Amino acid sequence: MRFISRTSSDGVTEQLFTLPFTFGEIPGVLWTPDGAAGPRPLILLGHGGGQHKKAPGILARAHRFAAECGFAVVALDAPAHGGRPRTEEHDRLIAEMRNRMQNGGDVAPVLAEVHALIAGQSVPEWRAVVDAVQELDHVGAGPLGYWGMSLGCGLGVPFVAAEPRVLAAVLGLNGAETAGEAAARITVPLEFLVQWDDERVPRASSLALFDLFASTEKTLHANPGKHGDVPAFEPDSSVRFFTRHLS
Repeated sequence: MRFISRTSSDGVTEQLFTLPFTFGEIPGVLWTPDGAAGPRPLILLGHGGGQHKKAPGILARAHRFAAECGFAVVALDAPAHGGRPRTEEHDRLIAEMRNRMQNGGDVAPVLAEVHALIAGQSVPEWRAVVDAVQELDHVGAGPLGYWGMSLGCGLGVPFVAAEPRVLAAVLGLNGAETAGEAAARITVPLEFLVQWDDERVPRASSLALFDLFASTEKTLHANPGKHGDVPAFEPDSSVRFFTRHLS
């Protein structure tokens, strides 16, 4: 694991890093409270489609989890995002998705293909990064949580299903077409967000995905609005949720 830079603001230390892996170097960022020492809970943040590891929403959540909760937080550039190379298949699917969005077509099946393609690479990457980060003295092998919306959910469902170290997850803005079989293997406490008027993910598909999760403790947060209209108070709920299950 190679650290590229280290900065600090508002009581939170940010370290950019790369980790060599099978598919090339994985670019990521680690946030911890200033002066952190000893093991602590670790939250993994999965960004949305077309975004990157330091998108504004990711950055805001990372600072809250580190400053308010004392957690360590990691985000990665998903495959084909944030300057990472894209294959011809990535480009074809993204072009098809944009075409359907512009012409009122059904986006959900293409989104499912995109997420499945990327998840095949991202799941082993996340597991390798967790291994490396938890060896650091100021992170340690503490409890693990995952947060991800949209693409972050599409990649998060197979990851959480495959990774027994994850003890709690906040997911949402995705449907049953993506990783339904994996969702049925998830048993950890879960919050799931649905935008009732989502123009990308049909409401019925989102509710079907929620129904597939095998968790005995799972809560549905449904709010009016489109895909990008998640209310500003939802991060407050995520903080309470992870504090309750990981602290």
